[in-house]
Amino acid sequence: MDIKIDDLKDGKVVALLKAHLQKMYDYSPPESVHALDHEKLKDPSITFWSASIGGVLAGCGALKALTSDIAEIKSMKTADLFLRKGVASRLLEEILAEAKGRDYKIISLETGTHKAFLPAVEMYRKYGFVECGPFGEYTLDPHSCFFSKRLQP
Repeated sequence: MDIKIDDLKDGKVVALLKAHLQKMYDYSPPESVHALDHEKLKDPSITFWSASIGGVLAGCGALKALTSDIAEIKSMKTADLFLRKGVASRLLEEILAEAKGRDYKIISLETGTHKAFLPAVEMYRKYGFVECGPFGEYTLDPHSCFFSKRLQP
C-alpha cells in the first residue's frame, strides 16, 4: 500500500469524496452531514493523504488544524473495492503519527450514528478514541457521534 500526502490535483480523491458525500444523505438529513464538499477540500488548514494499491486509489483521510493544540480527522473514506482490507487503519496510523509530530494534544472526529458507520466507530475505538461531546463548530445532533484521543499530556 502506498500512502502519500495528496494535493488533490488529479481529481481522484475529490471524486471519491463526492461519491461519499452523496451516500451520506442516505444515512443522515442534510443538516447532519458534515463531510467536506469539494469547495472546502482545499482549505489550507487541511492536509490530505491518499492510499493506493496497485496504482488504484484505495482510500483517503485528512487532518484539519482546529487550534495549535487540537486537530480533527476529516474525510476518512475507503473505496468500496478495498473495504475491510486495512486501508482505513493504515491511513489513520499515518494521520495520528503526523498529528503527534505536529505536537497536537488532542485529535477529534465526528462520524454518523447510522449502522453503516459501525465499522468506523469500532476502528476508532480500537485506536483509543473515546466518545466525547461536540467540539469546534459542531452541536449536539442525534445523527452524529464525537470521539477524541489525547495525544500528549
